[in-house]
Amino acid sequence: MSGIIPEDPVRRGLRSGEIELARVGRIDVGSGPEEPYLVLDEDGDVVEAVSAWVRFMAVGDYSPRTIRSYCHAALRWFRVLWQLDVRWERATEAETVTLVGWLRVAPNPQRRRKPGAVAAVNLKTGKPNLGLGYGSATINLTLAAVRGFYDFHAHWAHGPVVNPVPQSPARRRALAHRSPLEPRQAHRRGAYRQRAQRAAPRSIPDAMWDQLFAQLPSDRDRALIACYVSSGARAEELLGATVEDVDWAGQRVSVVSKGSRERRMVPLSPEALTWLGRYLRTFEGPVAGPLWRTRRGESRPLTYGAARRVIQRANDALGTNWTLHDLRHTAAIRMVSSGVLTMPEVQVVLGHADLRTTSIYTVPRIEEIIDKMQDHYAQPAPLSRRFAPGYADEDVAIVFGAGADE
Repeated sequence: MSGIIPEDPVRRGLRSGEIELARVGRIDVGSGPEEPYLVLDEDGDVVEAVSAWVRFMAVGDYSPRTIRSYCHAALRWFRVLWQLDVRWERATEAETVTLVGWLRVAPNPQRRRKPGAVAAVNLKTGKPNLGLGYGSATINLTLAAVRGFYDFHAHWAHGPVVNPVPQSPARRRALAHRSPLEPRQAHRRGAYRQRAQRAAPRSIPDAMWDQLFAQLPSDRDRALIACYVSSGARAEELLGATVEDVDWAGQRVSVVSKGSRERRMVPLSPEALTWLGRYLRTFEGPVAGPLWRTRRGESRPLTYGAARRVIQRANDALGTNWTLHDLRHTAAIRMVSSGVLTMPEVQVVLGHADLRTTSIYTVPRIEEIIDKMQDHYAQPAPLSRRFAPGYADEDVAIVFGAGADE
């Protein structure tokens, strides 16, 4: 590699994990919808090159969630550039190699509290534990964001002539228009893109669901988890709901869809509404505004991180590794398995744009397969009947029926 890509101790140390990337800079809230987020350098100054890109995405109707994710990706990229003392306009593919190498070995700060062996399987849930590093999806998202950042500046004749993040020609052909009746063609991954990890969705078995629910310490937590598993809403969709969005008579709640950002109604079970009513009775003052709020200190909207910690605390007590998204999987598999809803109806409830996405929930649950296999193992072996030598096979078949000697 040293003969093709510039090599030095810092680059090599970042890729091997021997050198820790300086966690300088941060993400801050911007001035409004036209600039929802800011990337700040180590001195607290705005990185204007990123801000111009953010304003472009905001005008282009990118969702705030996407813009935030891309800002975090840009911050990772700029941290690598700052440590290598390379200006963003002078970046090359060599810096991309360093970025990807570092992401593959660096510990993810969101997972540093996770005990246990990296990527070991949890014997209670059957799910692999998350590794301590960055996953393939995060690495690929970072590469997509950095490439988009340089594509934007290239359009305005800024930055390097060659995008530091190469794109596979096969990938460009895959993104071209095709008939929806044509089968999806496989294509090579672009340079430095990681192999996607596509695990089958896992739902929480009923017995383990009861154990999980029993560990929740407050009416708010019980209401939140019950609403998740009865509605099938995505984590941030439900967290964005307000008290006014709840239709008590219709037993449903209005949420903003992740992709289209259009409002849709999702159902709530009677049990979920009961817990929700108990939770709302704990409010002080007018019952209005954000539906999910912090329990301690000044009342604030509940964040995704705080909701995730609700599940993490229950996991710590039970020795499990369920996630918020597993609640959506559980709701989906329960709907599909009930036999009451058709697949298009489940698709509408889940807010999927494509029925093929919903079809992943038709795969049998591993718990059910294991239970059936145990029944299979418990069956006695068939008794074989043998007859003394000298009896003609035709006579045996006439008297005892075909297959009597098997």
